[in-house]
Amino acid sequence: MSKLIFCYGAMNSGKSMQLLTWKYNYEEAGYKVFLYKPAMDTRGSFKDGENKGVIASRAGLEASCTLVYEDETFSKYLDKINDPKTIIMLDEAQFLTEKQVKELYQISLKYTVVCFGLKTDFRQCFFEGSKALFELSDDIRELKTVCACGKKATINARINENGEILLDGEQIEIGGNERYKSMCKHCFEREKNKKM
Repeated sequence: MSKLIFCYGAMNSGKSMQLLTWKYNYEEAGYKVFLYKPAMDTRGSFKDGENKGVIASRAGLEASCTLVYEDETFSKYLDKINDPKTIIMLDEAQFLTEKQVKELYQISLKYTVVCFGLKTDFRQCFFEGSKALFELSDDIRELKTVCACGKKATINARINENGEILLDGEQIEIGGNERYKSMCKHCFEREKNKKM
C-alpha cells in the first residue's frame, strides 16, 4: 500500500545514508527507485563548476539523482511511470516548497514516496518543506544522533569559523560540519546564553 513517509533528524543523523540503504534494499526486492533532491543543495554534487545531481552520505555512499528546482513539479518527471513497484525517494526534503510536498502527497496515493530531511533550521523554526511533510505524511520517523555531551541532538546549530553558535542570518545556508553542529537543547542554550 502506497504512502508518504518523512524521515527526519538533526544533521549527522545519517539521513542520506539511510536513504541510500533503503534504495539498495528496494532495488534488491525488484523495485524501480527514483531519486531526487532540491537543486539548491549542492553539497556532494558540485563538480566542474555545476551541480551534477548526487546524493552523498558522510559515510561515503553516493548515487546519482535528479535535481528538482523550486518552480518545478514532479509530474514532469513521473508522468511516464506505470509500474506499481516504483518508489520515489527525496533527500534534503526540507528545501521543498509546500506546493511540491502537496504534489508528493497526491503521488503517494499511487506510489510510495519517502522523504528525508531536517525538521528545523538553526533557529528551531520549521522549513517550509518540513512543515508540510509533518502535516501530510502518513508515517513520520525520527533518525537520531548525539550531541558532544552524549544526549540526543535535536538542534542544528549554525557556527562561525571559531565554532561559536550564530543566532542571526538567512534561514537557508548550505553547509556541512564546517558550518553546523548537532546539539542537544541543554548545550545549545548554554552556548546561546554565552552570546547574550
